[in-house]
Amino acid sequence: MGLKIEVDPGEVGFDAERLGRIDRHFAQYVETGKLPGWLVLVARHGKIAHLSTHGMRDVASNAPVQPDTLFRIYSMSKPITSVAIMMLHEEGAFELTDPVSDFIPSFADLRVYSGGTANAPLTRPATEPMRIWHLLTHTSGLTYAFHYLNPVDELYRRAGFEYGMADDLDLAGCCDEWASMPLLFDPGQAWNYSVATDVLGRIVEVASGQTLDEFFRTRIFEPLGMTDTGFSVDRANADRLATLYAADPQGKARQHPRQAQMRAAAFELPKALSGGGGLFSSAHDYHRFSQMLLRGGELDGTRLLGNRTLRYMTRNHLPGGADLEKLALGAFSEVANAGKGFGLGFAVIDDPVAAKVLSSAGEFSWGGLASTAFWVDPAEDLTVLFLTQLIPSSANPIRPQLHQLVYQSLVD
Repeated sequence: MGLKIEVDPGEVGFDAERLGRIDRHFAQYVETGKLPGWLVLVARHGKIAHLSTHGMRDVASNAPVQPDTLFRIYSMSKPITSVAIMMLHEEGAFELTDPVSDFIPSFADLRVYSGGTANAPLTRPATEPMRIWHLLTHTSGLTYAFHYLNPVDELYRRAGFEYGMADDLDLAGCCDEWASMPLLFDPGQAWNYSVATDVLGRIVEVASGQTLDEFFRTRIFEPLGMTDTGFSVDRANADRLATLYAADPQGKARQHPRQAQMRAAAFELPKALSGGGGLFSSAHDYHRFSQMLLRGGELDGTRLLGNRTLRYMTRNHLPGGADLEKLALGAFSEVANAGKGFGLGFAVIDDPVAAKVLSSAGEFSWGGLASTAFWVDPAEDLTVLFLTQLIPSSANPIRPQLHQLVYQSLVD
């Protein structure tokens, strides 16, 4: 169960001294107060070649980040939900072109924002039904309350979604509320980061007959040995849970103003299970998940997805093969979008040159609100994981810098 380095870096193509640059670089983030602490894991050919931690999981008590620290992974929940929905797709539960309303009736007869204010929005009927593939690709027309760019975003905040799910609603109720609000655009016409993956979580429940936490536990977590991952934290593991921090106007990490409430809530199963951002996990568990993805849906004899399905999910599915720079509305981006498409639950590098980052075509990835990140590079047989707890993820250029530091260390 314990994480450890499993292979000499040189045996899997790394220069050990160059790998050390990762630690030296990100140690500066802690020393200058930009991050409380972090964990980095780099694996190649299925073996962990680099594993390091630095700084604190809780600054006030001087408790260090350790290999078994538990983190809020926020939107790194999304790839897990996307795997869950595609597992059901493989069982014939639906076609990707099926309307969402087949599973959630409130998504019939959707309307699209056409002007006006949040107090008096103008709308028109949607020209296209919202389909399951729209949810998987974030081309559904849904949004997030935190975007602050469109009157519809304000409608989400007024309905109680500013900090995630509305307190008084379960997942089914949240979906009905989102369906009652206007879309930003007709489904399929643009890319906008949104609650779409939470809607997918509800489809998992309807199609499987299980609650989302039960499906995850029995179909994904237990089969993969992901014993630390879930929508809440066992009180016996309270000391392992990292404190959540937020960047102040000077870029320094300060304890998040809602940390006390959020820590208390971490030990209770939430009323609304957020497949878009509600999971806690550990480096051990997410490494297991990443290795399953790298191996085409299988790990240690347990197969969750067929390898053709995984390859299909990690192609660019944006209309016309566009990259995110062309199709995204601009409401949200943690990294540059040129050269990067979006598959079924993952960002996908189509052109590393256009992306201006050391990488490989076909790399797929995602990250979380608290500056966590992971990627899988099938061309290099490589997985990388970075865990910390700082909101927002845009506060520091961690992800592009981690890319350049990892790839410069490969020398085979």
